[in-house]
Amino acid sequence: MLLIFVGVIALYFLIQGLRCVSGLQKTREKLSSYDVRTAELSYGAMNYVDEGEGEVLLSVHGLFGGYDQAYDNAQNLASRMRLLAPSRFGYLGSAVRGEGTPGEQATAFTELLDYLSIDRAYLLATSAGGTVAIRFALDYPERVKALILFCSAMPVAEKPQSYLEYQAPPEPLLSDYAMYLISPLMPATMGMPASTVTMIQPIAERRSGVILDGRLTNPDMERNFDQYPIEDLHVPVLILHAEDDPVASYEKVRQARHRFPDLTLVTFPDGGHMMKGHGEEIDQALADFMRQHD
Repeated sequence: MLLIFVGVIALYFLIQGLRCVSGLQKTREKLSSYDVRTAELSYGAMNYVDEGEGEVLLSVHGLFGGYDQAYDNAQNLASRMRLLAPSRFGYLGSAVRGEGTPGEQATAFTELLDYLSIDRAYLLATSAGGTVAIRFALDYPERVKALILFCSAMPVAEKPQSYLEYQAPPEPLLSDYAMYLISPLMPATMGMPASTVTMIQPIAERRSGVILDGRLTNPDMERNFDQYPIEDLHVPVLILHAEDDPVASYEKVRQARHRFPDLTLVTFPDGGHMMKGHGEEIDQALADFMRQHD
């Protein structure tokens, strides 16, 4: 029985290793299909995709992201808008300004807009990117036409007594192989299919960004509660959120919604963190919101 058990474990490790190598190759092929550009900003490089024409939509990606995730999150809008999809600090070749705080990330985005001669943009943020987008809207409201939060991180309703100092997967798990080994747990722990692991490779090129988000970005609205006066937001906000999201809890949306002065809230009873099955409803909500605030 012991030999059978060891054999099964060894076979699992082998199969996941082969899947990891194959997935990494496919992911690198996919990354090569993006028209990636590099802006040389005051502190270093920022990689981004810039496609389409018309009103500018700045897409702010979440954990394990990069220009690919930022673009894919909003690609349905690329046919009628100019989609600007940068990699945040530490992701897919983008340098880090200073310590890499959300405030410094927001400042870097203003540099990118200046670099591209863009005055104002819509902001669309997903997951961990929500903290940076909210920081951007608070610090530079004159650069923001509207803020769209897509299953995003949320401010808390009141200053917490305690919070997690590090909010990301443990650093020893931040490798392609380790993520493949734990991928069967993703449906239960993250509400995402195990195949999601193929979307976050190559992890080595995203690792610095994940650690930065875990240490600084994700805890920031709790750690620095007083620096996020959501009641003073001067831009219209659209929140799209699934009520069964196991990653960005809807309970935070429910508790903090009263803090947003100009809020449109659209929720779905299911769909998880990626709001699966609600694509048409999301597209309609985005179209209605942008038409209202054009």
